[in-house]
Amino acid sequence: MKVTIYSTPTCPYCEMTKDFLREHNVPFEDFNVAADQLKAQEMVEKSGQFGVPVIDIDGQIVIGFDKPRLAKLLNIKI
Repeated sequence: MKVTIYSTPTCPYCEMTKDFLREHNVPFEDFNVAADQLKAQEMVEKSGQFGVPVIDIDGQIVIGFDKPRLAKLLNIKI
């Protein structure tokens, strides 16, 4: 399973998402879209969103820190 997060350093919901994934030992790749314009463009193309976080779990897009949806997609009991 591949998990990618598009985030910014100042976004509290991005940190909450990353903390949730770390807590459940889910490896992820994090892209700072404030510093990487190509990744920012990729995020918008995938999600249609300019806000962060945007999480891509094997092609399933989650907008924001949607804990129930993340748990469902990652088979995590909460």
